[in-house]
Amino acid sequence: MKPNHLLPLALLLPALANAASLPAITNAPPAKATNAVSWPTAPLSLRDAVEVALRQNSAVLKSQSDLAATYGVIVQTRAIQLPRVTGTLNHTLTDQGAIEQAPFAAGIRTPDQAWNVRVQITQPIYEGGRIESAKRTADLTRDQALLQHQTVLADTVLAVRVNYDGALLAAQQIVVQEASMELLKKELQDNQRRFEAGTVPRFNVLRAEVELANSRPKLIRARNALRIAKNNLANLLGYDVPRTVVEDIPLQLSGKLEADPTNIELPIALAKALEQRTELAALRKGERLRKEAITNAEAGRKPSAQIFAGVGSHSSRFSQHLTRDVSGWDIGWQASWNIFDGWLVKGKVTEAVALHRKSQEELDDIGRRIELDVRTAYSNFIEAKEVLESQKKVQEQAEEALRLANARTEAGTGTQLDVLNAQTALTVARSTQIEALHDYSVARARLDRAMGVTLKSDGK
Repeated sequence: MKPNHLLPLALLLPALANAASLPAITNAPPAKATNAVSWPTAPLSLRDAVEVALRQNSAVLKSQSDLAATYGVIVQTRAIQLPRVTGTLNHTLTDQGAIEQAPFAAGIRTPDQAWNVRVQITQPIYEGGRIESAKRTADLTRDQALLQHQTVLADTVLAVRVNYDGALLAAQQIVVQEASMELLKKELQDNQRRFEAGTVPRFNVLRAEVELANSRPKLIRARNALRIAKNNLANLLGYDVPRTVVEDIPLQLSGKLEADPTNIELPIALAKALEQRTELAALRKGERLRKEAITNAEAGRKPSAQIFAGVGSHSSRFSQHLTRDVSGWDIGWQASWNIFDGWLVKGKVTEAVALHRKSQEELDDIGRRIELDVRTAYSNFIEAKEVLESQKKVQEQAEEALRLANARTEAGTGTQLDVLNAQTALTVARSTQIEALHDYSVARARLDRAMGVTLKSDGK
């Protein structure tokens, strides 16, 4: 696994395809996602792990539900643009004593029952600017929701990269500690052989036994670290770990810790972050939404007008027979204007303007925070890169030092302490080497995330 190589677009396509279809007004909301992926039967690469996470990670699934909710919000927002069709139906029965008969209409009784049926279509033609604002608001809401979903995807990819590398580190630490124990076992066997030959005292054997015993807890801790890392990664990938499984979690990884150093300049990193961070883009959409809220609030000061057309039928008011009806159509227009509303609109405008100013300040603040995030990630990346560079020859030197210490001991010019110190130095060098690789990989992943870089055009 090359830490600086980012993941191909194909891995994000399933989640992005679902996300892109949700806000479309002509499409229905997607079906509920289900965790249908079984445990992998083959070792997972980083690509595989990311693909699984984007398909069944809990945060991604919840974000998709948020997109479905946004679809509903968009439909509501655009409702003001479309005509409304209403239908009414009523039937009344009136007490005869409550019916007043006209004195000039002797012999004609007003019916005690009446019914009415009407269907009317109403189309807003002027709402003080809210009709035009509705389309802009719907588009902004859709774009903001997609950007927020992409932020969740980017965070998920980062989490997978970090936890995947953490599991690889834990696995390599086991290898280092097992190699250390093998060296100490050989040292113990060598000193036992020499003690039996009478060339070294019993003290050398006891010291070798103590060193071997002291190395066992490190191996135990390394194995526990791998168990925990696998549990964390499985949870992140959306797998349910069987409750009966304690040691052998069914999750194997095929990647390995590698480094492919790439030069990144801080000004370029800052420019990319301000251009590509989805959080910042989402806040820009949010600031424009707050501006549209001012337009909607100010619309309350303006008149509202609609045109309508309807068709209806009602029972005759001069016949006792309910089957006799009067039917027809009508068409017209209507308007209303709140001349004084007790300063209601003024309060709404004041609130909208204040929230718009707040969104602008929040946008500036997040911009500064993103720059700080990039600077911090860049500094950690430089540190990890320098540490990795410093460890290039250390392991080879430690192996050579151990070889020379063993040779001197065999020749009688060295001591057991020299060998043990050389073995300890080799174990530390190996451990430091893999930790440096891990730190470099994680630092690069975090820098990529800080810059808003989640994909690479070459697909590597």
